[in-house]
Amino acid sequence: MTKSRTELLRWQFDFTWALFEYHLDRLVPGDHRWEPGPLCWTVRPAPGGGWEPDFAETEPDPVPAPTIAWVTWHIGWWWSVALDHVRGRPPRDRTEIAWPGEEKAAGWLRGLRVEWAEALDGLTDAALDARVAYPWPEDAGYTVAHMAGWVNAELMKNAAEIGQLRMLRAASVADAGTGRK
Repeated sequence: MTKSRTELLRWQFDFTWALFEYHLDRLVPGDHRWEPGPLCWTVRPAPGGGWEPDFAETEPDPVPAPTIAWVTWHIGWWWSVALDHVRGRPPRDRTEIAWPGEEKAAGWLRGLRVEWAEALDGLTDAALDARVAYPWPEDAGYTVAHMAGWVNAELMKNAAEIGQLRMLRAASVADAGTGRK
């Protein structure tokens, strides 16, 4: 029996999400804004309330190490815009995607997961073959199927980053209590 492309993308997405959920479930207070080094991107309190992510239009060299807060905002940003494209909505600007804070970040991402799963389940072969200009330039010739594969890969990468940051913080806190170097 041959599986459809949508079924394969959904299987890959569900597998990736299960790995991400492992880390989401284990985040503890203080993990989100822990800074792993002196050169760091995070989310900072905005003057009018809420949070403002560090960002540069051109990636700096060296690239700052992100906080979990920054990575969760980053996921929410690219995933929201991917959903805008799949759902036929005007894509939002990066500045329109607000990080909801440490207490609500996991719930926000879980809500995006539900919306993405519903969108994936509704894609026909014709919809998968439609051209999309995200995250690539309009003339790149990529399709919704490419974008769905990219979402799965980007989520896997970001889940690994969050997992690594979570484990580094836990190890540094444990190490601080023992005096070991």
